[in-house]
Amino acid sequence: MQFLTIQRILGILLGLFSFTLLPPIAVSIYYQDGSTEAFVDAFVLLLATGFLFWLPVRKHRKELKIRDGFIVVVMFWVALGISGAIPFFLTKVPEMSFTDAVFESMSGLTTTGATVLTGLDELPKAVLFYRQFLQWLGGMGIVVLAVAILPLLGVGGMQLYRAETPGPMKDSKLTPRITETAKALWYIYLTLTISCAISFKWAGMSWFDAVGHSFSTVAIGGFSTHDASMGFFNSATIEMITVVFMLLAGMNFSLHFLAWRHRSIKHYLADSELKVYLWILLVLALVTSTYLYFTHTFDTPWTAIHQGVFQAVSIGTTTGFTTTDYSLWPGFLPIMLLLASYVGGCAGSTGGGMKVIRVMLLFKQGYREVLRLIHPNGLFAIKVNNKALAPKVVGAVWGFFALYIFCFMIMYLFLMATGLDIVTSFSAVTACLNNLGPGLGEVGANYGDINAPSKWVLCVAMLLGRLEIFTLLVVLTPAFWRR
Repeated sequence: MQFLTIQRILGILLGLFSFTLLPPIAVSIYYQDGSTEAFVDAFVLLLATGFLFWLPVRKHRKELKIRDGFIVVVMFWVALGISGAIPFFLTKVPEMSFTDAVFESMSGLTTTGATVLTGLDELPKAVLFYRQFLQWLGGMGIVVLAVAILPLLGVGGMQLYRAETPGPMKDSKLTPRITETAKALWYIYLTLTISCAISFKWAGMSWFDAVGHSFSTVAIGGFSTHDASMGFFNSATIEMITVVFMLLAGMNFSLHFLAWRHRSIKHYLADSELKVYLWILLVLALVTSTYLYFTHTFDTPWTAIHQGVFQAVSIGTTTGFTTTDYSLWPGFLPIMLLLASYVGGCAGSTGGGMKVIRVMLLFKQGYREVLRLIHPNGLFAIKVNNKALAPKVVGAVWGFFALYIFCFMIMYLFLMATGLDIVTSFSAVTACLNNLGPGLGEVGANYGDINAPSKWVLCVAMLLGRLEIFTLLVVLTPAFWRR
């Protein structure tokens, strides 16, 4: 284990993260909102901490191994969550405990969108901007951004990239060099963000709201600059623009890259995961809209359709924007929408959940077992995009699913043990593990009123969801530390 090299990398990454506080400082100075001192103090503290980590080991430049990559990713995300909490903790408005500050920071960086804050419309502009900016940084993964920069500093990036993206398709690269892959992803990400911001501005948002909501939309985050979330704008046009960009951000970014490189949409049309993703959201939207209309929740068919489509896509992609309190909707709708977040977005997207590709493989494996009962001597391959998958890939998906459910049950029981009711505990763990955000019961509006131990457990849930279970759990196993 290259501990000195790991320390050097963490120092560099913390130093780089400190510079993300410069935009909020600029916003604070521009709006004169009184939060400048807190952000400047946080910037100096983080920059100094990163420098102190880096200075003693600056000459250690050994190549990372796979295990080192996992350590860097996990340690950095934990350090990042705590570091990102410093501005929240130092600001006078709002006044936040350390637990609440870490919760808000972790929720932003993992693009969960669960918040402990209320009265967003009255908060300093810099604080609002910072929340949105954290989600944008976390959307593609700040470690992937670092992969594009670290080679310039003498550190290879493949190990970090593999640890950051542990999905079934993790070994596929868009370009021959990992640095170019990271850059390609970020160019696409930036293009979507700019396009989204311009569209929001055209639809009637202020530039501040347009930029802030483009950050959280493309990141599949869900933070808003208003308590009423997207409902504040009361605009069907804005909501439909949001739906389009949520759908795009929930797709595999490699498809966007291939479409851009080849100037063709054929890769979209041929992708099995994308077809399933769109069908799931279509069915979800149809069921939601139909049920809302026939239960007279909304008076007109158009209102029922646009409310149903928006909420289905928002929760189905694990974004978490709301136009109304969906937890008060009739019948089975709140639970159905919450359960849809377990599927989430496509692999290689900014979405949360288990990912569509894994759910596809689980169903294909289940169907194969049914066929084996009918034809005991038959050989049935599991295919994706007409290519047979290796048995170890299917086995890994089943292992992931088992760990996902196991982690959910442990945290669910813990929250109930702290005194939370069944609905609140279930929805809180579901929303945080799937990086969704809004839940039901006591966490329907925000997470400010639940107890501190539950918030720390939910921070772990967010981190597990962001790193897709394996990356975090692998460093906790004794076998990982044996030589």
